Amino acid sequence: MSRLPRDLPSGAVRVWLGAGAEVLAEEVPVALVYDGVTQAVMMATPADLEDFLLGFALTEGLIDAPAQLTRTEIVAQPRGIEARGWLAAPAGARFAERRRAMAGPVGCGLCGIDSLEQALRPLRPVASGAIAGNPDNLARLAFDALRAGQGLQDAVRAVHAAGFWMPGRGLIALCEDVGRHNALDKLAGRLARAGIEPGSGAVVMTSRLSVDLVQKAATIGAGALIAPSAPTALAVTEARAAGLRLIARAPHLGHFVDYSDPPPAQDDAA
Repeated sequence: MSRLPRDLPSGAVRVWLGAGAEVLAEEVPVALVYDGVTQAVMMATPADLEDFLLGFALTEGLIDAPAQLTRTEIVAQPRGIEARGWLAAPAGARFAERRRAMAGPVGCGLCGIDSLEQALRPLRPVASGAIAGNPDNLARLAFDALRAGQGLQDAVRAVHAAGFWMPGRGLIALCEDVGRHNALDKLAGRLARAGIEPGSGAVVMTSRLSVDLVQKAATIGAGALIAPSAPTALAVTEARAAGLRLIARAPHLGHFVDYSDPPPAQDDAA
């Protein structure tokens, strides 16, 4: 007979079965609404939604600084939740122009874009050197700290996590969600609210690394991005272009490597 946690963490619900009960992750539609306009609807864990609203605005380039999101409110609806925020000028005017130019719907990952050029938006250079050291050692320390803090994952075994880890200090912040993008957006908002500079540490994720996660991490100026499985080739290309240190497990080597290291010179590769 399985043992269920007596006190459920935020984002978990008890579902009764014929022979007992199980603890599962919550998943609800969350509309991210800015200046009265819905920018995206995400299937998300209904926790840390103010962090989510702020973090999404930062990682998607709707605002350049936390202060540009002037007011927020979380409103429960019959079929989901609206996370509402209001933008200061000129961010509000820029957002309105972006919405007028949109030709299609938004979706998870690349939210609110309408062209191939926007899919690979130019990334600001990331300040390098904050996270130094052997990539395999750094990754193992970071993941040990991340796993120890995953309370929701311990309860439901079905959510992603994004944490902020600093060498010598350990895990500073952690957010969990059924969606990997959501977890990173929540973490971005959490760091912004706490006044923590993302360049001082590494974003550590439980998921694979696609280009959109690299874009989000680079946009907030993270010192490094660490993940347990191999990134996509495009994620590596974009991380190198932005100067973002990208640490992940190399599938054929069996250990963590720094994918942002430049490729060998043509003569050396021959």
